[in-house]
Amino acid sequence: MTIKIISLNIWLGGYLQDSVMSFLKAQDADLIVLQEAFNGEDATLEPRYRTMQVLKSKLDLPYESFAPDYDQPDESAQIGNAIISRFPITSRVIEDSSFCREHGVTNDPNHSYNLQHVVINTPMHDLDLFNLHGVWDLDGDKFSLKRKAMSRHILEVVKDKERVILAGDTNARPTNKAMIIIGEHLESVFGNELTTTFNMKHKDDEGYASSAVDMIFVSPGMQVVERNCLDVDISDHLPLVMTVDISNS
Repeated sequence: MTIKIISLNIWLGGYLQDSVMSFLKAQDADLIVLQEAFNGEDATLEPRYRTMQVLKSKLDLPYESFAPDYDQPDESAQIGNAIISRFPITSRVIEDSSFCREHGVTNDPNHSYNLQHVVINTPMHDLDLFNLHGVWDLDGDKFSLKRKAMSRHILEVVKDKERVILAGDTNARPTNKAMIIIGEHLESVFGNELTTTFNMKHKDDEGYASSAVDMIFVSPGMQVVERNCLDVDISDHLPLVMTVDISNS
């Protein structure tokens, strides 16, 4: 049995919402892992503040989970991590959340991170799916105390689980020791192969052109059938797309 997964930082709810929704619909993935999604429900809000509602209306994926980062200043919506699934979600855990962040302030290395955890009940096996929005730091290689704690915590929560997929915007380069530590226990799907996972059409700082911060890790033994980082203009990040065979894992 194969499962197709997309991981994407959707860019503050989806600044390019029509394009990103068309892309997600065309990809027809089984699991979608998003960062910077909004959960607003007021129909008068701009569509990007209603990411979860728009996803429901556009995609044929019936199961969802949302893990908040922080409230909008007017408390009309929360921003956070989202998982959309073709298969039932039987358990939801926010392993670590940055909900204590001040309103709208994200680019601060003192902030926590968001590690969302759900159990996906596929017809063959349960999967432990983790959605990470990592500790922010403009220095992608800095092994800060926050990143050190993050990597250790991730290893702690995945160590006894048989079938793990960890995906998201790590806010760190693959060469960061925090990512290397995680890679000693889970297999990095893209390793050091990607030059960047940012869409440079929407970035002015050239440092982003050499920062592959979006990553996917899987448990050893899980067979990755296909993997791509697609150069499409749907966000300020590029989407990671992976097909994994869980038949023998």
